[in-house]
Amino acid sequence: MNWEKEIEELKLRQKLAKKMGGAEKVARHVNAGKLTVRDRIDKLLDPGTFEEVGSITGKVEYDDNGELVDMQPANLITGRGRLDGKRIVVAGDDFTVRGGANDAGIRDKLIHVEKMANSLQMPLVRLVDGTGGGGSVKTIETEGRTYVPAVLGWDVVVDNLSKVPVVALALGSTAGLGAARVAASHYSVMVKETSQMFVAGPPVVARTGEKLTKNELGGSHIHTRNGAVDDEADTEEEAFERARKFLSYLPSSVYQLPPRTEPTDDPARSEDWLIGAIPRNPRKVYKMRKIIEAVVDEGSFFEMGKKWGRSVITGFVRLDGWPVAIIASDPYHYGGAWTADTCEKVIRFVDLVQTFHMPVVHLVDVPGFLVGRQAEDQATIRHGVRAMTAIFQATVPWCAMIVRKTYGVAGAAHMNSSRFNLRYAWPSGDWGSLPIAGGLEAAYKAELEAADDPAEKLREIEDRLNRLRSPFRTAERFMIDEIIDPRDTRKILCDFAEMAAPLRQTGVSSFGIRP
Repeated sequence: MNWEKEIEELKLRQKLAKKMGGAEKVARHVNAGKLTVRDRIDKLLDPGTFEEVGSITGKVEYDDNGELVDMQPANLITGRGRLDGKRIVVAGDDFTVRGGANDAGIRDKLIHVEKMANSLQMPLVRLVDGTGGGGSVKTIETEGRTYVPAVLGWDVVVDNLSKVPVVALALGSTAGLGAARVAASHYSVMVKETSQMFVAGPPVVARTGEKLTKNELGGSHIHTRNGAVDDEADTEEEAFERARKFLSYLPSSVYQLPPRTEPTDDPARSEDWLIGAIPRNPRKVYKMRKIIEAVVDEGSFFEMGKKWGRSVITGFVRLDGWPVAIIASDPYHYGGAWTADTCEKVIRFVDLVQTFHMPVVHLVDVPGFLVGRQAEDQATIRHGVRAMTAIFQATVPWCAMIVRKTYGVAGAAHMNSSRFNLRYAWPSGDWGSLPIAGGLEAAYKAELEAADDPAEKLREIEDRLNRLRSPFRTAERFMIDEIIDPRDTRKILCDFAEMAAPLRQTGVSSFGIRP
């Protein structure tokens, strides 16, 4: 006697599960330009490394004798595999089975896969396509009841954000809990045209009087510009590659340190053009991304959230092989002034790097918070205070490099000045409580009113003050660590990364990321 019969039944169940939603629904899914969930997992992971968990979960049909007749597989595929050699946990929605709605044991699998990542201390990649555990009104009839809403297992979802890297790829129409699973991540990507995300889809929204297509309601062009999703990709394959790149900078969990790669770029490399990178005219813009590329390891810059909060650039780089987080101003947007969206972007990014113990380099050109009625309507100061607080709460090593402006409260948020951090400035450094041009009339009102020629007097005062605003005057009083030749920036930053490396500490941060 052996168990051959049971093994044959296991193989049959696994074969039925791989039919997914059936040939017709699979064909419709593929014809819509999307990969099936199993193809997605194969393309994401290293070949042959996927170890499925719950492979025969589903709703099974039996005959009168209790023999297996057919099976509708669960619409969530879960398991473990390797991504660039690193062990990860993966959860993929199968839209071909009831559009990914709550059914066939998916709720238990959702909780199990989150616990798996948490307990095994492995990164989690969610391939979200559908409501992803959300409800379907059809369930009322099939179950003969409804229920009081509760998201079981959400405590594990939140805990994972403090312990393991979580990536969410929105690969189709995601709504309800599916959309929440995308947002509750450290890094998220949508695919142009084929991905949408909403609290509720067009049929529900139509009841409110708004008749919109899926893309009009929640396309990637909306959510990658409002901060709900970090980035968009042209294809699913590009989304997988971005997930792969993101995870390459991070440890498997907070109980490890971000890995160093073999250095391939000379830390003493110097770019001569940097000496003229910042225009003498403070109103002229320049390309900060070009500066970033010049001072970090060649080809290592990975930007996140490029299309929202655009006056600040965030991402990961390598410096002599060491993984480092980078924050940099972009003068092409509001002159680098911090908007409400910018502040939210800074908060989320600082929370992320604090969670995974990554040193920070901040290339600073901040003329202050955005001013005007729009800024006041958006409660910019409230968001700004929260951003400053996040920076002051951070304990990771920090190096600020002031390349041009740092003014006012927003400028003060370039680092936590109450603890030791490294701070350098280029000769183009320009700082103060507010720009001279913005405060002259108020500060010298009486003198200007008494002058025979107020305009000439204004120019005289401005010239006098400009002679005093030299960064060397600040350095004389040791209010800046050092003024450097811009061409030495890479060498200094590589040195910072090496000094910071042994200071990094593992474990759960005193505060976790706020999604």
